[in-house]
Amino acid sequence: MKIAIITNITKDIGFITAISAAELLKGRAEIYMSSDCVLPQDFGIKYVPYEQLWSIVDIAVVIGGDGTLLRVAARCARNKIPAIGINLGKVGFLTEVEPGEMKQALDKILNDEYTIEDRMLLKIQVNDENVSYHALNDVVIAKTEGMRLISLDLFTDGELVNHYVGDGLIIATPTGSTGYSISAGGPVVDPRMNLYISTPICAHMLSVRSAVLSAERGLTLRLGKDYKENSAIITTDGERQRFISPEDEIKITKSDYKFELIRVGTSSFYNTLISKLS
Repeated sequence: MKIAIITNITKDIGFITAISAAELLKGRAEIYMSSDCVLPQDFGIKYVPYEQLWSIVDIAVVIGGDGTLLRVAARCARNKIPAIGINLGKVGFLTEVEPGEMKQALDKILNDEYTIEDRMLLKIQVNDENVSYHALNDVVIAKTEGMRLISLDLFTDGELVNHYVGDGLIIATPTGSTGYSISAGGPVVDPRMNLYISTPICAHMLSVRSAVLSAERGLTLRLGKDYKENSAIITTDGERQRFISPEDEIKITKSDYKFELIRVGTSSFYNTLISKLS
């Protein structure tokens, strides 16, 4: 088995957790790491350029918080690499394994005693351009710095869903329902479902609420013409991608890729929800 160790060096200070993972895997699996992240000890690790990892390994062990796992989710999905998260963050909806539980978790992986939970991703395109973005949590269209408000029109298969005026709009997956969307007043959704959650950010309207929409239908977003200098920025899974203007059209569909999240525990999503958000 070929296993990649991906660690967030700002959270895994001194590579302490990565070293523990390498010790547990040494002699039991082929270990790969990015060549720009070299451990101070020799564990027989094969170091390769970061972009090459994804065409080599079978499984990714991701050390950090949920944000760390989000940053590699699209790459894992495109290459059909299941991933497990070791939680060094604060919440840990995706990174379910605490450092003290890592030995048991890795033993289960090596013994093929785990399950895979498929998670839906979003595909985002602007103006039918060849470039597309894939997001496990959400895509956010938000006002740019200096703007007081923006307006947005949301359509599903050509039908107007709503006209929004505020700071922006979040389109979240079920996985992302416990992220930015819930902070903006959106509902919590079972992450195994396939749907979109549309949640306005600081809406300047009393009647606007979150909407749950079918993932079998495409979404289209356009900036409205209410404001002369309407401009916004697109962010996917917390990463800024590009600016848009009223002439641009954003298309959102369910991605053909699925993120394969490795589960080794018995705790349900709802138990996790209660323990993390209570």
